[in-house]
Amino acid sequence: MDARLRYVLRLTATAGFVGLIFLAAGTFRWPRLWFFLGFYALTTSALMLWLKRHDPGLFKERTTVKKDAKAWDKVIVKVYTALLMILYILVPLDAVRFRWSRVPPTVSWPAFAVVFLAWIIVFWAFRENAFLSGLVRIQTDRGHTVCTTGPYRTVRHPMYLAVILSILGVPLFLGSLYALIPAGLIVGLFVLRTSLEDRTLRRELPGYPEYAARTRWKLVPKVW
Repeated sequence: MDARLRYVLRLTATAGFVGLIFLAAGTFRWPRLWFFLGFYALTTSALMLWLKRHDPGLFKERTTVKKDAKAWDKVIVKVYTALLMILYILVPLDAVRFRWSRVPPTVSWPAFAVVFLAWIIVFWAFRENAFLSGLVRIQTDRGHTVCTTGPYRTVRHPMYLAVILSILGVPLFLGSLYALIPAGLIVGLFVLRTSLEDRTLRRELPGYPEYAARTRWKLVPKVW
């Protein structure tokens, strides 16, 4: 499929899903969601534009599906996508339409600070790691090497840490405690993904076992 057509289809699907979120809320009067959507659109667009200009190889890697990606990771990403959709439909049902739970501002705005921190980690990881693929694969076609700089000096999988921080922060910022249920499932899924990817890299990527011996922590320093 042509890259431009794929982009248009992805944009259309995203717009349609945002419409479903507002439909679940039963109103367009949800300032906090508009704020979050603006933040997401701005940061994602900035990242993609930066990648296209400064690292076109990584941009192409992130925007195309490679046949040699690990089969187990494709399954994990599909489950993640399904859980993410459930989360973003549950949030408006809880926070706006039925108000099953309440998150005070003293919690919601610090939660957004966590989301903002997650995006800082994301940008940092992309700047440092030229092999930050969307699916787990050994990129022999691109001369795959181990990244040991930036956040990778502290943890071996900073991108997954950023996903976990964001997935826990978003429901709280948007005002839903019940959405923490699918968020918790996603956290468990990414812990599993981290473990499987780490095992794959140890086995298949030259230099990774030595890097893992120096950088002990997979996701959280002093924890795991």
